Amino acid sequence: MKKGMGSYIFDTSNILLMLLLVFATFYPLYYVLVVSLSDGHAVMRGEVAFWPKGFTLSTYQLIFDDQSIWRSYANTVLYTVVGTAINVVCTAMCAYPLSKKEFYGRGFFTLMIVLTMFFSGGLIPSYLLVQKLHMLNTMWALVIPGAISVWNMVIMRTFFQSIPNELYESAYIDGSNELISFLKITVPLSKPIMATMSLFYAVGHWNSFFSAMIYLDEKSKFPLQIILRNMVVMGEMSNQTQELGGIYAGVTATNIKYAVIIIAVLPIVMVYPFIQKYFVKGMMIGSLKG
Repeated sequence: MKKGMGSYIFDTSNILLMLLLVFATFYPLYYVLVVSLSDGHAVMRGEVAFWPKGFTLSTYQLIFDDQSIWRSYANTVLYTVVGTAINVVCTAMCAYPLSKKEFYGRGFFTLMIVLTMFFSGGLIPSYLLVQKLHMLNTMWALVIPGAISVWNMVIMRTFFQSIPNELYESAYIDGSNELISFLKITVPLSKPIMATMSLFYAVGHWNSFFSAMIYLDEKSKFPLQIILRNMVVMGEMSNQTQELGGIYAGVTATNIKYAVIIIAVLPIVMVYPFIQKYFVKGMMIGSLKG
């Protein structure tokens, strides 16, 4: 079918708009990368825009020589892996019974859980609760209080409701119980929503710094985002940047901030393409069906 002039104009306009949106989305991250690879003096003079000026890897060498960065990076990976595992397991175990129509009191429990999206005790009661549970200055203070996101639980519950009930009835006839049905039927059929929720929770843990500010005292337990926050907001620098010269002479605080940002976002950027196919399917089914 031959396209008219109006169709060509419409398609061209859409392509140009999409290219503009891609540029607006991609350029900030690209600029951060360019600055991290440029000479610090060129950055301070405002000479860096699209290409590295005075290309150097000294900033990354300095960062990788700083043990506090490696320690905080390892902490972030640990908190993200453990926290995401707890989140997905708890969310699935909460969503599964609420997806069953025969579950007595389902409406009441759902209402009570949803109410927590709008009302909470606040920061001080939360801190006192964590303190009474002896979780202050531990990893558990970062992963236990937010074990379940109500919004994510509702999406997962909706996805579970889309699974044909006949599968469960067949399993019950063969002598299955709820736990076996959950593990053998629900979980294998829920890879899309599980992957989606894992991404949501992992990104949340990876980017989280407020809980660590509140509950952690020892610097050795700080996640990477706390180190990054100190660099960006408070202008803190590693002691090595003040003591070393030579090959680090062209490294400034701006270079370090931007290089740490690249290091912080790189793992999430690398993981996302592998679960993108699950992400789209999980969100569509979990949001619209039921």
